[in-house]
Amino acid sequence: MILPTQSMLLCVIATMSCLGMWVPRATMFTDMTSTTYFAIVIFKFLILMIEEVGGDDALLQRSEKKSFKISTGPCCCCCPCLPDVAVTRRSLFILKLGSFQFALLKCILTILSIVLWTNGNFNVADVAMNGGAIWINCFLGFVLVVALWPVAIMFMHVRVSIHTLKIIPKYAMYQLVLILSQLQSAIINILAINGIITCAPPYTSQARGYLMSQQLLIVEMFIITLVTRILYRRHYDPIPEEDGDEETKSALSSKKKKQWILHEKNKLLHVNETI
Repeated sequence: MILPTQSMLLCVIATMSCLGMWVPRATMFTDMTSTTYFAIVIFKFLILMIEEVGGDDALLQRSEKKSFKISTGPCCCCCPCLPDVAVTRRSLFILKLGSFQFALLKCILTILSIVLWTNGNFNVADVAMNGGAIWINCFLGFVLVVALWPVAIMFMHVRVSIHTLKIIPKYAMYQLVLILSQLQSAIINILAINGIITCAPPYTSQARGYLMSQQLLIVEMFIITLVTRILYRRHYDPIPEEDGDEETKSALSSKKKKQWILHEKNKLLHVNETI
């Protein structure tokens, strides 16, 4: 269920980049499609980590005496004094809600942006304070940071438990796609808007910036697709038992040994009395 979504993200980004090169005027729509799908994948990756442990119930059972460390990036990495939060069904729901809100708001604001664009009130290159693009993009940047926070919290919590499932390289690929598809494109677009990327007829500086970004994304997504296929399509080792479970099993086994020794002693005493 999760794997097709992860794989499809790379295909969607590469396909939208190709369409953006072939139809330059559709770049705004292709970028919106890619970022909207990526918003869904952020939530799906959180669900992936929970399902790798065994689901909500298994996670709660394994983490009964543990807590979430919330002093992590991208929101609170500079606040180590923050207290840990107990792993409960309520805290788990809040983490899911924190990632899901970005997927929902991104879809709603994308539709709103298209409506404003048809009315002539939305332009990606317009960074004026009275324009709609600057406010929508700033708000989306804020909710993106909030959505990445629960994923980081969950990764820090389960990375030891499911390290045999290669969760660390999977998380690294997820972060790499985030940087390349969001940060890299934003930097190139800002350079193009400010004229740092020079024009080359028949392309304007902004068109050249879009073209460079799309060409880089196509190559990068192809390479990441090969790595992701190796990480996901493989046989997994079983998840190791928690320390608490091992202690419980050893305690039970020692208790059974003691009961067996007492039973044997009673048998010997009974035999001696009979003789």
